[in-house]
Amino acid sequence: MRDKVVVVTGASGGVGRAVVRRLGAEGAKVALIARGEAGLAGAAVDVGAEGGTGKVFAADVSDYDQVRAAAQRAEAELGPIDVWINIAFTTVFAPFLQITPEEYERETKVTYLGYVWGTRVALELMKPRDKGAIVQAGSALAYRSIPLQSAYCGAKHAISGFTESVRTELLAEDSGVKITMVQLPALNTPQFDWGLNRMRRHAQPVPPIYQPEVAARAIVHAAEHPERKEYWVGGMTAATIMGQRAVPALLDRYLARTGVQSQLTSEKAPTGISNLWEPADEDKDYGAHGGFDGRSHSRSVQVWLSQHRRLVAAAALAAAALGAAALAGVGLSRR
Repeated sequence: MRDKVVVVTGASGGVGRAVVRRLGAEGAKVALIARGEAGLAGAAVDVGAEGGTGKVFAADVSDYDQVRAAAQRAEAELGPIDVWINIAFTTVFAPFLQITPEEYERETKVTYLGYVWGTRVALELMKPRDKGAIVQAGSALAYRSIPLQSAYCGAKHAISGFTESVRTELLAEDSGVKITMVQLPALNTPQFDWGLNRMRRHAQPVPPIYQPEVAARAIVHAAEHPERKEYWVGGMTAATIMGQRAVPALLDRYLARTGVQSQLTSEKAPTGISNLWEPADEDKDYGAHGGFDGRSHSRSVQVWLSQHRRLVAAAALAAAALGAAALAGVGLSRR
């Protein structure tokens, strides 16, 4: 990624913050898009400290005109955009009927339309050059929805369907622009500190929990190898997606029993904090991590397996061939 121009939405905190640090370490020129001034300023410092170039372009991703203006400024200051990574989102933790229509619409605009507008602007700039890569940060919840996050789950499902449609259009045109999606697991990010929470207890990621750097490594790898349709991060993500394909009704009943409690801690929910309408990191830099460092994994074997499927398949075939040869040898020795 050295000297590549990369746009990252949601760059101020969480996974986006971890991604821009990773890009900085690889020497990229990173256009940082988000709303919170403190978070964006901190992200720019991080990118520079890692060895890259970070430029701030504040924008609300739910507004197409703001996204396009930010991209135009980025190209003017950094050069033609090579990679666009959509990560920005917001969420509400509450039963469906406790979310107002205005809140539901707002979350959908940020989390779904934010990806649509980012993708549109990226394609408008990349297609005339016939090159570029778009990476959508997804979730296991793009396949399997859970309680208390109906708007977020709906948006992630929509992003998956939208991305598939765009991919087929690009393939039909034999375009040099590639688009891929990275389905992520539960992550230790500030989402659970600044998301609007109508529950009495503090929200948490559904264990097992991974550090945002796990996601960042996978997302940057996808940006470098966008030919793959999709990447899965974390063993639970793979298990969730395969389980949804095999026994969706069973998962419905399981999540009906466990899905609410597994997303809540024993601590009282914080009050007065929400990034739904205004950035929570306007005056405070939350960084990449949430409050679950002690319970979070910093590595995932499944990520390596997902990134090296051909090698794993070849090794499996080789092992099978050796096993068959060994069995044949035993059979011959007994004759």
